[in-house]
Amino acid sequence: MMPEKNIFIELKPAFPALPRIEDKTKLNIRYSLIPPYAYAHIYWDRKKSELVYELEEPGLNEKEKKLLEKIETGMREAININVLAEKTTEAMIHYIDKTADLLISELNLKVEESTYKKIFYYLFRNFIGLNEIEPLLKDYFIEDIECNGINTPVYIVHRLYRNMRTNIVFKEIGYLASFVEKLAQRCGKYISYASPLLDGTLPEGSRVNATYTTDITSRGPTFSIRKFTKIPWTPPQLIALNTLSPEMLAYFWLLIQYKSNILITGGTASGKTTLLNAIAFFIPPEARVVSIEDTREINLARENWLPSVARTAIGAGKVGEVDLFALLKNSFRQNPDYVIVGEVRGKEAFVLFQGMASGHSSISTIHADSVDTVIKRLETPPIELSPTLVNTLDAVGIMTHATVKREETRKLKSIVEIIKVNPDGVALTNTPFIWSPKDDKFYFKKDSKVFEKIAMRYGLTKEELSKEFELRTRLLYELYRRNIFGFERVQKEINEYYKNPKAVLSRFGIKA
Repeated sequence: MMPEKNIFIELKPAFPALPRIEDKTKLNIRYSLIPPYAYAHIYWDRKKSELVYELEEPGLNEKEKKLLEKIETGMREAININVLAEKTTEAMIHYIDKTADLLISELNLKVEESTYKKIFYYLFRNFIGLNEIEPLLKDYFIEDIECNGINTPVYIVHRLYRNMRTNIVFKEIGYLASFVEKLAQRCGKYISYASPLLDGTLPEGSRVNATYTTDITSRGPTFSIRKFTKIPWTPPQLIALNTLSPEMLAYFWLLIQYKSNILITGGTASGKTTLLNAIAFFIPPEARVVSIEDTREINLARENWLPSVARTAIGAGKVGEVDLFALLKNSFRQNPDYVIVGEVRGKEAFVLFQGMASGHSSISTIHADSVDTVIKRLETPPIELSPTLVNTLDAVGIMTHATVKREETRKLKSIVEIIKVNPDGVALTNTPFIWSPKDDKFYFKKDSKVFEKIAMRYGLTKEELSKEFELRTRLLYELYRRNIFGFERVQKEINEYYKNPKAVLSRFGIKA
């Protein structure tokens, strides 16, 4: 038996404000992941001459490890997985605690309270969570978790400090294979020697890709997890990160208000969805929005929003499949003011551009590194759009990875306006905004062809648009300057600006 215990696990810890330090060799920070048990420690490793991410968890001596093993074995036999799946996390913690208590009594084990608390953390982590990876999933700052097989460190991509090795290493193929099976189960999928590739989504929205056998990957099973960010970056946060300028955001704000069509392009993990989420803040509060994605990544602080996610087929054939094309076709029957598509890759692009042509403002992303590549991708198989349809596109934002002062960052490299696409598929363009890698500054020219289009379509003068552009640039800069970064607060200020711009400007000391 054991004495009365007081079990506590903080499930939603506040994330800290981490410093952006130019000299990484001076970085040495620690912050909580699952208080009071698991912590992240990021520091400069002098031996390896690199930043490392160390996961700190309660240490167990040999006796405690054997105790944990005994209790875990008993738990696997005693726990009803179906009951566990139906419960809230708080109820699951209570259920695990109660079951462990019962096992300790039945096995007549002597467990000190301090030992039990440590053991309970591992029971929570391994039964409710995803084993060694669970604390990393709880880290707000981690974007990707990557395991390349056995006997090699798990790597993470951190929002501020980018790529780092961790102290987590899977040493046994059998254990790693069972962990990949667990990932598949949590995604509602199946992985085996016959079907060794996994592409799925965890219940909280994170995207999982995994392999199962040594025939596929020589170091054994592998996995990568692209974390779903429940709280997206707000426009002022992107200014603070120097990803883009206030002028670029003010430009997008005007384009979105006046129902222009925007495509965001860039390479893998260049920040396309991050930018898409940020500019979606500018959609007018009363507008009806429909979003369509393969994997849930878009998050909007609004009520009149219908999020749709594609569904893959079950078993052989295409039973139960609902693809982007079907979702998009259906979405235009739901009378949306704005359509957001997570990423266009195939035949759904035709429906999207048809929607643009019929007056539905659309925002989407596509994999490409330049406007020429975008046009080529849209006009060649499998998409094959006619130049007439491509003409409905107004602006393309190009995201890129960049190294500035030996630090990996993401930048909005340029915004390019599509003036006209000729019948031969060659595009006439205008570039009002560019980022210069030479001095890490953003430059813009006042000659915007899309502004001219908006002025003609809505009966505005260029002067009125220019004035509005300037006011919104100043407002966004003030939000950044005053450290107003919160998801709901930023959305509130933008929504209020639509209803009473003078009051908002006055509150921030901006003369209209």
